[in-house]
Amino acid sequence: MVCSNCVLSIPSSSYIPFHFPLFPLPNQQFPTHTKTPSTMAITKQHLIPLFAISFLLFSQLHCSTTSAQAPAQSPAPPGPPDVAKILQKAGQYSVFVRLLKSTQVSDRLIGELKDTDDGKTIFAPTDKAFSALKSGALNSLNDEQRVQLVLFHVVPDYIPFSQFQTVSNPMRTQAGDSGDGEFPLNVTTSGNTVVLKTGLMKTSVSGTIYTDGQLAVYRVDQVLQPLQVFAARSSALAPAPGMSRKAADVDGNSKASSLAMQNLALFVVSVIAFALSL
Repeated sequence: MVCSNCVLSIPSSSYIPFHFPLFPLPNQQFPTHTKTPSTMAITKQHLIPLFAISFLLFSQLHCSTTSAQAPAQSPAPPGPPDVAKILQKAGQYSVFVRLLKSTQVSDRLIGELKDTDDGKTIFAPTDKAFSALKSGALNSLNDEQRVQLVLFHVVPDYIPFSQFQTVSNPMRTQAGDSGDGEFPLNVTTSGNTVVLKTGLMKTSVSGTIYTDGQLAVYRVDQVLQPLQVFAARSSALAPAPGMSRKAADVDGNSKASSLAMQNLALFVVSVIAFALSL
């Protein structure tokens, strides 16, 4: 390979063949010459093409080495934070991580966080918090309710811990409407204490898991239970409105007594009628 920028023209008229053996043969001696001006001129003419050839070889080697070197690649820009990986690294959040993945909320958050202007705040319940739920509470939820439950723990804004006192209630989550009976989440602060209330329960923010100026992930020791999901489930499992069991028993006894009195009255009337017929 010859570098196009490293070409040196040598006039053909300046080249004179010059032959001499590299090693002398046996009984061979180099002829001796008397240094005359003409022989000095010939020697210089032979040195010029030698230097030219050396320069060409060096230039070709340098150009080949330079072209073989690949340009340095700049490092790829970091991707958006992955909430599931952050919680997996932190430990003790396996249930919430499983919900994030099974509902595909984890992938949704990654896509939304690609926009650096889109911040998020996430309240992550511990495994112990899920174990504190009533038996079968989580398994009884349908797919839509599970998505709502996970999104109820996601606020579509980045909120530093020191800024919770400025939040307006009810705080909007990605689960839906924050109105009464839907997905309201209220925040109260007292010093360094931040309390979250859903209308069914309350819990405190007990620590910061991750924050980078765009995403904040906080630890909570109870599962945030939205009214829309858990209040509806409680009403479905509750007994029909009416009297208590004790009151129902009293009512049943009173009905039985009334029926007995009616039967007694009919018996008395029958006896009187039979006596009059005699």
